[in-house]
Amino acid sequence: MKYNRVLLKLSGEALAGEGGEKAGGIDRKAVGFIADEIAGTIGETGVQLAIVVGGGNILRGAKAEDIGVSRVTGDFMGMLATMINAIALQAHLEERGLPTRLMTAMAANQVAEPYIRRRAIRHLEKGRVVILAGGTGNPFFSTDTAAALRAAETGADVLLKATGVDGVYTSDPKIDASARFLPELDYRTFLDNDLMVMDATAVQLARERSLPIIVFRIWEPGALLRVVKGEKIGSMITGE
Repeated sequence: MKYNRVLLKLSGEALAGEGGEKAGGIDRKAVGFIADEIAGTIGETGVQLAIVVGGGNILRGAKAEDIGVSRVTGDFMGMLATMINAIALQAHLEERGLPTRLMTAMAANQVAEPYIRRRAIRHLEKGRVVILAGGTGNPFFSTDTAAALRAAETGADVLLKATGVDGVYTSDPKIDASARFLPELDYRTFLDNDLMVMDATAVQLARERSLPIIVFRIWEPGALLRVVKGEKIGSMITGE
């Protein structure tokens, strides 16, 4: 096994199924599939796994003005949406016998622990899946950035970005038929070309910490296990 401690970033759209954001809400089959993939990977490798969950399937802060509220208010609403998703994921993981801890950057004492770095690391060392909700706890920062931050704080070996496409392309392959797949690229190339599969602030933070990022398609059965084992699938973003 190549990676011993991993930070997995799951978008809210992933929990809505392959229809993504357009599907809305939480899809039982999608969450069940993801939980099966996580359980199988941990069962075979014993990897220490932390998960940052997005909330875009419920509400995206950047689109807050569409519902008549400010960006700051929308971002806080989005952080609450991540908690809803995290609770759903936790329930599915525990159904599969995995010990979990839900931690959040926003106070939610009845359902989650406050995020404390040392406590999160201790949970990982004890073999618990740590689900991290609430983003960074601050507006204007994406859950991608929260994932990079938590990966750096907890000493993760790699940041895994689970998406609906099989890696990084020169443009959106769903729109541009000429989009070219990039199996490997460095942080500078990603940032200079304004590639949109991941938030630029998150990539810059990973660059500063020399944290490798792998972007891969979550809906490929066994993909998470293969990535954790060090197989070359998806796109790897590393140093210059």
